[in-house]
Amino acid sequence: MQGRFHFYEGYSMKEVTFPIRVMYELGIKTLFVSNASGGMNPSFKIGDLMIITDHINFFPEHPLRGKNFPTGPRFPDMHEPYDLALIAEADKIAQEKGIYVVHGVYVGVQGPTFETPAEYRMYRTLGGDAVGMSTVPEVIVAHHCGIKTFGVSVITDLGGFDVPVAVSHEEVQEAANKAQPLMTEIMREMINRA
Repeated sequence: MQGRFHFYEGYSMKEVTFPIRVMYELGIKTLFVSNASGGMNPSFKIGDLMIITDHINFFPEHPLRGKNFPTGPRFPDMHEPYDLALIAEADKIAQEKGIYVVHGVYVGVQGPTFETPAEYRMYRTLGGDAVGMSTVPEVIVAHHCGIKTFGVSVITDLGGFDVPVAVSHEEVQEAANKAQPLMTEIMREMINRA
């Protein structure tokens, strides 16, 4: 897919995750997701590729709320939402190609505002390394469907540090556009080796 539906655009969680349900019906076994996110880890730099190892869900509505789809259990286990074997493969490819990657926990929030300095600090205190407005609902539904998931965040801005950093949508897009070819190279090679 190119692009996605965002909860902040007014779509329901059912609409946001509908493409994942379609993928399941088409027989997709592995899902690759990416996003632009704000880095909160002090070691991160703008343009870093963060391989997502886990997430924290701060969306006000859960994507599995309501009648349970028969694709998975009512209460799915979420101990490995991002497939460890896929993460290891991505690390190996990145090392072979000399692409710098970091690992971290992604915090999914509603948006559409960027975070305040206090919110950045709170998310970091709770264990987050990057924050964004997507990905988590899709990954939860994919996991519920038994689809293995691999995710990458492009660190497009930084927040939560002593000196506040203003951010614009244009700056986020510019950083994402610069890092995207490296992310694509890793994912393309993962697919080639599958």
